[in-house]
Amino acid sequence: MINIKSMIEKNIIKKINDFVYQKPRTIQEISQLIKKSWMTTDRYIKRVIEEEGTIAVRTFRGGTRGALKIVYWNINPVQKSSFQERLQKQIEAGRSKNDFSPSEIYQHIDNKKKKAWIVADKKYYEKDNFEDLKNLLMKAESQILFFSGNLSFCNLNYKNKKIIDILEFLAEKGVNMKILTRVELPGIETIKDALAINNKIGRDVIEIRHCYHPLRITLIDSKIASMKEVKYPEKYVKGELKEKINIIYRIYDEEWIEWLHRIFWQLFRSSISAEKRIKDLEKIKIV
Repeated sequence: MINIKSMIEKNIIKKINDFVYQKPRTIQEISQLIKKSWMTTDRYIKRVIEEEGTIAVRTFRGGTRGALKIVYWNINPVQKSSFQERLQKQIEAGRSKNDFSPSEIYQHIDNKKKKAWIVADKKYYEKDNFEDLKNLLMKAESQILFFSGNLSFCNLNYKNKKIIDILEFLAEKGVNMKILTRVELPGIETIKDALAINNKIGRDVIEIRHCYHPLRITLIDSKIASMKEVKYPEKYVKGELKEKINIIYRIYDEEWIEWLHRIFWQLFRSSISAEKRIKDLEKIKIV
């Protein structure tokens, strides 16, 4: 049976995409195009941003009576500078976390909009680090984007409480989550557990796609980017690094977070769904 409501909504979304593709638009212009109220139009725009990433919004004169929201096309990352272009090429060429250091991004952020700290590996699995990640995720109001290696962070736990439980709680609240990770036979159960949250709550809030990339970054709405880097003693001259360490970088620079969003969506749109990948992997037989 044809779902008329779904077809109408898809048509509206296509109109918005086509309209904004031509040039940046105000919400008022889009409202007039689709013949919807300002508030309904704003909801459609948020939906396109969260589900497709094809458009983005920039607010000018925020907090004033003359505040203006501009909706613009968000497909190809616009480079702020030559070093952003260089960083993007490094990211696109990387496959493992050793191929790119988040410090390359961090060094360009204003000191007032960033902080970083080191967590010794033995403390990474203790209460303080678990609480930090939990509190970070709980700041999300509408969307979280994850650049992950194999979703191992989902199993981070303290006193039988896992991060994946936090994801389920956020999913129930309606926080939309998109995840870029490698989908391989090792670790496949963790990915299935994350996807199973959709069945538990009765709607698709978590979407996972298979992608090799070098980033370990969590993007909370458009407010925070949390980046992780691991340093191994065996990668350095003996005595330079005594133990494995985890470096956590947090940035609050809107322009750089917006740039990371664009990188995410560029990779996400060209990646295959985890469900399709899992089906293909599970057809491989042991001989």
